[in-house]
Order: sequence, then structure tokens, then C-alpha cells
Amino acid sequence: MAKRLFDLILAALGLALFAPLLLLVAAWIKLDSKGPVLFRQERVGRHGEPFLIHKFRSMRTDNAGAQITVGADPRITRAGRAIRALKLDELPQLWDVLRGAMSFVGPRPEVARYVALYPAGLRELVLSVRPGITDLASLEYRNESELLARAADPEREYVEVVMPAKLALAAAYAREHSLAGDLRIIWRTVRAVWG
Repeated sequence: MAKRLFDLILAALGLALFAPLLLLVAAWIKLDSKGPVLFRQERVGRHGEPFLIHKFRSMRTDNAGAQITVGADPRITRAGRAIRALKLDELPQLWDVLRGAMSFVGPRPEVARYVALYPAGLRELVLSVRPGITDLASLEYRNESELLARAADPEREYVEVVMPAKLALAAAYAREHSLAGDLRIIWRTVRAVWG
């Protein structure tokens, strides 16, 4: 209950404080490339319930292809490169937190095809908590696209190496999460992005 109240207050404050920035980023995206300002994608949420995640669009609208981003992906727009570097593409998820689909801190939500690869016991554990905007795996694998770019087969590297490591961190969070721990992760995220 305390975690949800914390999420509600912080998301409402964040949306109010960042409203001018949200408008500026939206205008930049619209001027930079054709297509909608927001990117919506179905992800797997708490208890396996699907939900639509919201991000600022950072790729061209004809971005069919892999569901992972590898290195200097040519699908990323000019504005997209900047907003990804500063993690501004994640700001619309404040709305997802406010509406209860996400939390500030929790395992990053995956698409269904990757969740289907989770070992059954871990899947149930990781999906027992709300997915988050940030978590320890996001911090540990902040440069994931560069890591995948060095692999001979990026998809295989993600499925066999990166995803299991991230899943282990997500499972540890699901077992031991606390408000104090969430505050530490938020602080580490702020330092990693803006430090």
C-alpha cells in the first residue's frame, strides 16, 4: 500500500513538474520525423496481464525488425538518439505509473515472446510485482545495445546471456523489495542518467 501511494504521489508530481519538458520533447519528435509522438507497445505486466506501455517515439515509423536495439541502430531518429541518451523517452511511463500498470521501481516489462522463455518458477515470481520504469537490471545493463552490438548474434546473446542475468536481478527484487530499497534504486538511476 505504501509503495502504491508513493508511486501515485511521485507520478502526479512528475507529470506536473515535467509538463513543459514533455511538450518540448513532443514538439521536437513531431518536427524531426513523420509519425506519432508516442510509441505504444503491448508488454506483460503484473500477474501476466498485458498492458500498453507508453514511450516517446525514438524510431522511424517503418521500424519493423528486431525487438531489441543493437548499437547505432539505423531505425533510431536524430531526436531519438538524444532522448534515449537522456532517458527522456521513458517519461510518458509516468502516466503508466499513475494508472497503476507500472511502478517507479520494478522489473522492466518485457514483450510476450521473451516472457514465454522465462523458467516457470521465475516467471511467476517476477510477474508477482508491478513492472517498473527502472530497476537494478536497467542500471547494470544501461549500455545493453552496445553490448549486443559486439555479439555475433545479438538476439541469441540477449536470450542466452543478457536476459537470464536481468531475470536473476528481477527475481531478487521481487523477493526482497522495500520502499527504502526503491529509493536507493531511484537515486542510483538519477545519478546514472544525470550525474
